[in-house]
Amino acid sequence: MKEYNFKINGNDYSVSITKVEESCAEVTVNGALYNVELEKDNITPKISPVAQVAPDPQIVAAAAATPRPQVARPNVASSAASGIKSPLPGAILSISVSVGDSVKVGQRLLVLEAMKMENNIDSDREGVVKSINIGQGDLVLEGDLLLTIE
Repeated sequence: MKEYNFKINGNDYSVSITKVEESCAEVTVNGALYNVELEKDNITPKISPVAQVAPDPQIVAAAAATPRPQVARPNVASSAASGIKSPLPGAILSISVSVGDSVKVGQRLLVLEAMKMENNIDSDREGVVKSINIGQGDLVLEGDLLLTIE
């Protein structure tokens, strides 16, 4: 089994190629299983999902044709304006701050479980926690606003 990590448009993707037989590959993207039919020139794959998640053809084609890059997964959540957003879908295991707390760069804000791994979500700025939009045990999607810091 070959495993790849991609960062595409700021989003992390974990891709595993579990089986390749002639012109068909079995590929898992962020936990969703897909059957990928490869053309002879390997440029235009035909994709038929096994799971009910719609695949992005560009991601699956890149996974099937690109050697594994060395990508380090950051501990800092992506942000927009003053909000801290979820870098990937998962469940909130713990929240380490409260509204009104002062935070420093690199301070742990919460722990997010995704794909059976605990991911520390750390502050990328100094400031004061203005709101917390999630609770322990909540399920979040990639890009969901977790909390705001001003």
